[in-house]
Parts: sequence; C-alpha cells; structure tokens
Amino acid sequence: MANTKEVELKKIFNFLETIIVWRIRNNTADFDTQSPILELKKLGKSNLGRFLKEEKLSKTETVALLLAVVPSFSPSFLHDTISKEFPNGTDFIQFGGVKGHNHRGILPTGETVQFIIGGTNFSHRLQCLHLFSEDHLFAKRNIFYIENATYGEPLTSGKLIVDTEFLYQITTGEIPAPKLSTQFPAEKLETQLNWNDLILSDKTLQQIKELEIWLQQNERLFNDWGMNTRLKAGYRVLFHGPPGTGKTLTASLLGKYTKKPVYRIDLSTVVSKYIGETEKNLSNLFNKAKHKNWILFFDEADAIFGKRTNVRDAHDKYANQEVSYLLQRVESHPGLIILASNFRDNIDEAFTRRFQSLISFEMPGPKQREEIWKTNLPKKLIISEDIRWEEISKKYELTGSNILNIIQFCALKVLHDKSKTLTYSLLLQGIRREFLKENRTH
Repeated sequence: MANTKEVELKKIFNFLETIIVWRIRNNTADFDTQSPILELKKLGKSNLGRFLKEEKLSKTETVALLLAVVPSFSPSFLHDTISKEFPNGTDFIQFGGVKGHNHRGILPTGETVQFIIGGTNFSHRLQCLHLFSEDHLFAKRNIFYIENATYGEPLTSGKLIVDTEFLYQITTGEIPAPKLSTQFPAEKLETQLNWNDLILSDKTLQQIKELEIWLQQNERLFNDWGMNTRLKAGYRVLFHGPPGTGKTLTASLLGKYTKKPVYRIDLSTVVSKYIGETEKNLSNLFNKAKHKNWILFFDEADAIFGKRTNVRDAHDKYANQEVSYLLQRVESHPGLIILASNFRDNIDEAFTRRFQSLISFEMPGPKQREEIWKTNLPKKLIISEDIRWEEISKKYELTGSNILNIIQFCALKVLHDKSKTLTYSLLLQGIRREFLKENRTH
C-alpha cells in the first residue's frame, strides 16, 4: 500500500501539472474563475500539504509556491510537463524558466509564475508582482524570492530562489541550524557557562539585566499593552571595551537564558573588497533572522560603523552606501542587535545616537581579577602555598580572557610534568607569556 504522504504529494503535483497544461491550452482564460481547484482542506498528511493547509494560501499563492519548490521534488517535472504538450519540441518563450549550473531541468522564474497565473493578459501578469513584494508572506517569512535579474533584463526573468530552511521544513520536517558560509556570514554562539561565571562591575551587570528583561517582556509590552504603535520595534545596543572583557560571553548568556539563538557576525570579514558585495552578504542573514527571534551579535563593528569617510572616489561612495544599507536593516530589525567594538570612540556619533543602550565592558579591577582567578582554576589543581591571589590580582592587569589563557597553559604544563601542583614560578611563566603575546611588559 502506498505511503499516505507519497499519495498526497502526487496529488499536489498532479494538480500543478493540470494547472500548467490548462494554461498552455488556454492562454487567455481567467485564472481565478476558470482554472482547476485544489482542495486545501483535505491536505495535511505531508509536510508540504500541512503547510498549504495551515497557511490558508490562495490558489494564486499556492501555484506560485508549488512552481518554486517543484524542482526540489522532481528535477524533470517542468520539462516533462511541457514536452507532453509539445512532443516535437519548442522554445515556448512565454513559459519563462532558465537552466541552472548543475540542475539539468527547467528552473522557474518570475515569468513562469506570470504566465501560469496571468496568461497573456497584461494586467493579470502585472498583478502577480505583489507575490514578490517585501510585504507579502513569502518575503516576510523568507520562503522564496526572485533572484536579481541580470542588468538590463526584465525584473521577472530572475530565478525563484527557495530558502534552504523552508525546503527542509516541507521535505524532512527538520530544520538544521544554518552553517557559516559566504551566503550566511554568521556562526551560532553557545556556551556551557552560567551567569555566575560572568564577572563584571555591578553597573555593567545591571545594564545587562535590563537587556534580559527586554528580551523576556518586549513581546507583551508590544502586543498585550499596545505599545507597538508608539515604540520602534527591536532593541539596539553597543558593547564597548577591550578584547577579552566578556562581550561575546554576555551575548551567549543572554541567548541561553532567554532561549533565543545567538548568531555572531564578524563585520571585518563581511565587508568585501568588491563594491556592493557587503549588502548582498548581509541581506540573506537579515531575511532569515527577521522572524526567528534571533539575537544578532555584530563583532568588530568598527569595520562598518567607524568614522565615515569623505567621498573621494567611487569606492568611498559605495562604502558609505553599504553603511546606510546596514544601518537601515539594523534599525528595522525587530529583535535584539548587539554591536561590539573595542573602542567606543571608534564608532561614529551619528550611529551611537541610534542605540537604546551603550554598555561599557571595562578592564576588571583587582577584586574582579581575583574572583576570575579563583572561579576558573581546575578543582584538581593544587595551588602552591606561596601564591597569593590578592597580590597577583593587584600586580598584574589582565582581562578574563588573559587569565583563562594563563590557567590553560599552566594546567597543561602541570599535566605534562605529571604533577598536580601549580607553582609560583610556573604561574609567572604563564603571565609573562601572555604579556609577551600582547607586546606588553609586566
């Protein structure tokens, strides 16, 4: 007996085939009143059928979506369907579609959607454009979009690009976490540490607590208390301070304790030397994050939000355009965006005015350094009696990251020497090594 999911998928794509054949044979017929119908209420066995049913898509939306996803289910579907109607072969320009680099079948374009829904009726074809607008469900949910057409060619000649996560949703039903790539320039941040492991000043901790409260209560404030008409969506904050003072760990902990994924974007690697590439690299990221409640952590923010350059040449002009694009996306993002910089003064004041909060991560003081030492030492490590953590903490100005590096170096050396004791001389060796790495004297 055939699998019920398989039966339903065949039913769905048989409907699409019927629609395509109907349009080929009826170029001028009205789509809304004369085309075949798919009963969405009877669907729900397959992941694709369940999506169509739950979203209550119109017939127009259903057909557009099926055209976009069908190559992923059946590579030869569109080619085979057209070939049945034209056994002697034809270019059939009205249908649109292009060949891919690896895919040997027909890849649908915006023109394909226009033909199936609008036929040869100009006004009906133009009405299809709303399916590709930023206000439509397809764009808002990042389901599919039209690839930018080659310069000088019709806008709808671009391929229909289906989001990878959506394809997993309607096929396997399991959505994997996106991986770092040129198309998705971000990596997921996770931590096994807890709030107790984050040692900062009371002032900084209080400001971080305010961020946690926003993440927990903002949705209620907007929806239940009706503040969505008075307040701008999203929250923008700048973390500034020396490297190794807890900026990345703080972002990771905020995500961990509010159950929101955190993605780190290194802006120094995203900014492309090729004009116009930065916008392209970031667009896909924002589209994915928009409705997923992600926290976006932009590291090395100076790379884009630094002091703006005067326009001296075409490259400067485009560089400033890329800053404007990123700023626009940052301001319109409905979630929490954290920008991190080693120096607050490196960030243009025109940008800092747009942040709701600026949080300083200062070098830890002696008491904080002592706490970091004691909190992070392995429990199995025996500490030599001549080591006084209070004195060490007062004498050596180190960040939390520095201290962890020293502890790792010393612990590995102790294990290698088949010892269990951290001696004063080994500790000093680790400290000198860390200072030397940063070209500092102690």
